[in-house]
Amino acid sequence: MNKTISDIAQMAGVAKSTVSRYLNGGSVSVKTKQKLERITREAGYVPNTFAQSLKAKRTNLIGTIVPRLDSFAAAQTMTGIDEEIRAAGGQMLIYNAGQDRERELEAMQELARQKVAGIILMPARVTPEHLRIAEAAGIPVLLVGQGSDKLHSVIYDDHRAGLLMGRYVLEQGHRRIAYLGVTEEDEAVGRQRKAGFAQAVQECAGCEVFYYESSFKIADARLIAERILEECSPTLIVCATDNIALGVVKAAHIHGLSIPHELSITGFGGYEVTEIIHPTLTTVRFPYFEAGKLAARLVQRLAAGEEVEWQTILDVELLRQESVDNLNIRSL
Repeated sequence: MNKTISDIAQMAGVAKSTVSRYLNGGSVSVKTKQKLERITREAGYVPNTFAQSLKAKRTNLIGTIVPRLDSFAAAQTMTGIDEEIRAAGGQMLIYNAGQDRERELEAMQELARQKVAGIILMPARVTPEHLRIAEAAGIPVLLVGQGSDKLHSVIYDDHRAGLLMGRYVLEQGHRRIAYLGVTEEDEAVGRQRKAGFAQAVQECAGCEVFYYESSFKIADARLIAERILEECSPTLIVCATDNIALGVVKAAHIHGLSIPHELSITGFGGYEVTEIIHPTLTTVRFPYFEAGKLAARLVQRLAAGEEVEWQTILDVELLRQESVDNLNIRSL
């Protein structure tokens, strides 16, 4: 059952006029605003007038919620979204969640209150709270990078990416490998890429693989990489993202290791920097810019009441560059 303004007022212990003022962007105290933000979010509340006003005056704004602004993947995706929306005469409104789930949820509600035509969301994980707020908003919410059986999505074939990379490094003769991933709460990067790589390992006898976990930050990856080098001395470290790979490259330099002859390194993403560093980084290219353009087209079609595919899976490309040594040739 949908909550009313009276329900929200009663839950917060304030007057209905205070709730109404908050919902319409009026002046309320910081403490009251924080309380109402929490209660409306937990209740999945969006004003009933929203859907009516959208029909009466359709907005050309598309809200985009990104995990962080300093991410190559997010920047490329946003560029694609912006280019497509502007071409259609619309505008993009960006919210930075700062890799904070609470801020992500707050941004969804704030965008709904601002009467955007639709929301493009790039979450690390889709929770029941995301789904509840999306349903209450009454506008299209489209995911990029993560899938859900409740929301439309544009995703990458992360499992295939891991499988491609795993098979490639094994073909190069590597059998003592460290995999530096991220939390499996991240379904795409943390779970699917790792699962694809693990499948490749299962197809090959005589492999010894050591699994480690890092954050997405270069500095954190460098620290974990130093631990890996001390604990298991792999011939190769497979990194869940190119940023993590850059941290490992830094650790290799600190330890005086030559890449790829003393340590091979790979990433995932296809960031521009991977072609600038020396040696160039073997990685898997993800079509972030293309995904942004597609997401923008789809969310605009959904806002117009059109039907679109529930899930679109974009292919990836293995980039064989210089950072992986071929141990088969060395052993000849």
